[in-house]
Amino acid sequence: MTSTDPRQLISIARESGDAAQAQPLDLGARVRDLRKAQGWTLEQAATQAGLARSTLSKIENGQMSPTYDALKKLAVGLQISVPQLFTPPQRDQVNGRMAITRSGEGTGHATATYEHELLAESLTKKQMLPYRAQVRARSPEEFDGWVRHDGEEFLYVLTGVIRLYTEFYEPIEMKRGDSAYYDASMGHNVISVSAEDATILWVTSLA
Repeated sequence: MTSTDPRQLISIARESGDAAQAQPLDLGARVRDLRKAQGWTLEQAATQAGLARSTLSKIENGQMSPTYDALKKLAVGLQISVPQLFTPPQRDQVNGRMAITRSGEGTGHATATYEHELLAESLTKKQMLPYRAQVRARSPEEFDGWVRHDGEEFLYVLTGVIRLYTEFYEPIEMKRGDSAYYDASMGHNVISVSAEDATILWVTSLA
């Protein structure tokens, strides 16, 4: 186990993915995707846009650059705005991604107050950081101030009993099966109040 401040877990996860590279937009492919999303044939889309079928075919295959008038007709026919023709989908979902972490096989990061086990670490560019934590702390005084970081966080108690301290709320005791969802930029700390160290599942947003 290496010694890592729990506040660094977020930056560790964010740095584990490769930087996204901007790709030039293929207008022809974009038009084809939009047409297929409507379930239209070339003939149907051309009729909707008021263009010749051969013109639309050439645009989709990159054999001609459409005039602005043709772009306006395409946008109207596809029921979108002209800028949307040049804007790829906001989030390209990667289908079929999955990572299995067997019990005890997650990467460990131990501190004086928590022992974290990072889960699904093999997946890059995650939108969430899941990790299991053994809560060693028994008093808020064991922490060097509040833990704060970007994003939102979900906490689920797996074993034992904890007390969740937050900057703007009264401390709350939580047992197995209890959960909390909160703004992670609000100061927060967790301690065990059961005889044994409690264990919790934490899921932090990275977006």
